[in-house]
Amino acid sequence: MTSKVTYLGDLRTKSVHVQSGSEIVSDAPLDNNGKGEAFSPTDTVANALASCMMTVMGIKARDIEVDFVGSTAEVTKIMNAEPRRIGVIEIVFEMKSNADQKARTILERVAMTCPVFLSLSSEIEKKISFKWN
Repeated sequence: MTSKVTYLGDLRTKSVHVQSGSEIVSDAPLDNNGKGEAFSPTDTVANALASCMMTVMGIKARDIEVDFVGSTAEVTKIMNAEPRRIGVIEIVFEMKSNADQKARTILERVAMTCPVFLSLSSEIEKKISFKWN
């Protein structure tokens, strides 16, 4: 078992990661009868994409001895109305690194092969950009 999800009432859930015990609380968004006081389930999907992309870049960066600690990703999720589902995930990576062009290309390509990216429906538009400083 990976996690256990408990319905807390009032459109809120608590997920517990079995191995570590860490918790995630989710809340229905304001535009879907919720309070919007925590990540919605679809927010966590969009966020998981950025986190996964950074993780696989981190693995590769370690292999090629590139440091990008302090880099960030701004995630925007846009919902479609009918059927209600994620329509677009936009991620803007702000990469803090002195990586050369070859390393940048390698890391960007690796990011696009992360397991979450490859698992998401092709019907979800993924707008990914990298800003290197």
